[in-house]
Amino acid sequence: MATKVTGSKAASKSSTVLSSTSTGKSSKTAAGSTLAQVSPNKVTSAKAASAASQVLRDGRTGAAAKSAAGSALAQRASVKKK
Repeated sequence: MATKVTGSKAASKSSTVLSSTSTGKSSKTAAGSTLAQVSPNKVTSAKAASAASQVLRDGRTGAAAKSAAGSALAQRASVKKK
């Protein structure tokens, strides 16, 4: 399972992103994933990781959304390549 959990700063920024009316769908997906991972037994899904990656690459995204997206990606389970 996951060894990383969402910290208080990332949770606060994720909450800000979710409550904003001007935030896009990908940002809200990443923020929701980040907030769901306050407990240590959850990891970021592939869909949420893809959304978080999109948020980080988008130049129009604000700092709070990028922080939430980074936290979500940091908590992605590692995929072992063959």
